[in-house]
Amino acid sequence: MDGVTGLSGSGPAFVALMVEALADGGVASGLPRNVAQQLALQTVKGTAELLQDSGLHPAQLKDRVTSPGGTTIAGVATLEAHGFRSGVIEAVKAAKQRSEELGKG
Repeated sequence: MDGVTGLSGSGPAFVALMVEALADGGVASGLPRNVAQQLALQTVKGTAELLQDSGLHPAQLKDRVTSPGGTTIAGVATLEAHGFRSGVIEAVKAAKQRSEELGKG
């Protein structure tokens, strides 16, 4: 259950943080805050629905929308350079570990 707590219990906060960061990136790129927020929300919602409905592995979807030398691969490379995936993995593991600690006390 601690793994479930780390992923599903804490996951909404991690996703909310990503939505906020996407919106902040939109604002930094010149979009009005309300537009950036709506686009970020719809992007996450639509991606989750597409993954669920299609049965695609997330890597397959990423590859389908990533053109050689294009905008998406530039963004993906930047996320990777800043440890995006490893940061998310470590956040889930830290939440699991904290759940275990709280269960002992």
